[in-house]
Amino acid sequence: MTELSPKYGQNIKEINEKVKEASLFIHQINAELSKVIVGQKYLTERLLMALLANGHILIEGVPGLAKTLAVKTLSRCIQTKFQRIQFTPDLLPADLIGTLVYNPKDGNFTTKKGPIFSNLILADEINRAPAKVQSALLEAMQERQVTIGENTFLLEEPFLVLATQNPIEQEGTYPLPEAQVDRFMLKIKIDYPEKKEEKEIMERMAGHEPEEVNAVIDPKDILKARGIVNEIYIDEKIKDYIVDLVYATRTPEEYKLDIKNFIAYGASPRASIYLNIASKANAFIRGRGYVTPEDVKAVGMDVLRHRVIVNYEAEAEELTSEDIVKKIFDQIEVP
Repeated sequence: MTELSPKYGQNIKEINEKVKEASLFIHQINAELSKVIVGQKYLTERLLMALLANGHILIEGVPGLAKTLAVKTLSRCIQTKFQRIQFTPDLLPADLIGTLVYNPKDGNFTTKKGPIFSNLILADEINRAPAKVQSALLEAMQERQVTIGENTFLLEEPFLVLATQNPIEQEGTYPLPEAQVDRFMLKIKIDYPEKKEEKEIMERMAGHEPEEVNAVIDPKDILKARGIVNEIYIDEKIKDYIVDLVYATRTPEEYKLDIKNFIAYGASPRASIYLNIASKANAFIRGRGYVTPEDVKAVGMDVLRHRVIVNYEAEAEELTSEDIVKKIFDQIEVP
């Protein structure tokens, strides 16, 4: 591995060494998380990936799968502030971002900041809240800032939103518009633990005091790691592979895929951007300074499943966006 990375003027071997050294904290965080969380490796890995790639996660799954516990524990490991916000039909944007409070004594308004001013946010049941509240959260996610009255406040980095949503069939839900769902880097689905894991959860939680979690790194280390993630080498062939995957969701016929009749909308350019950066974050987590096609495949479903919108014909054939994405990955030639 002596090939030069033209963007940074350093060879891949140098980047590899730098990543190996910088990614040591990943093992430490996983060790701390495993003191409290049983299983859920997929969830905890995606949380770390989103932190490193400066993205957000939308998660679908039944209640009681340790989502809150995972985010709370991670915030302790990296010495950041954590806030859980329960989204309800009567929630107002001011309950989320804050408001101006009038002081009758001096006739002035003072700013009262809302719970969004934290580092790790768990937005629970995001699709239970009306559209204006969803918009307030998604604007903060995109712009990394909040406007209250005439003042604009920057949100403290690192800033990660883990939003959970109920399956759409449930009563009292407001589906997220496609354009807003597109702002989440990853959409993941988590399921019940395995039998062996469930037994361990039961034994741990039945009357035992939870173990203390130690702080491994601080927010500055996360920001520094993000800089190294950006340096990770990605070959031109892999960049072309990413673009082909995304283009195949829009013009599948060009790739000899007979699925155009099932797709209402293909993935946006955000998909290419997030596939690139999420693949780099996946390589970093594994202590590598270069991206392989396996990294792209590992994150592909999570990046694309909410960006490929199927039509009624697909629903009639019982085809989901995941089926479409899988067909694309099976067909597109791997470099």
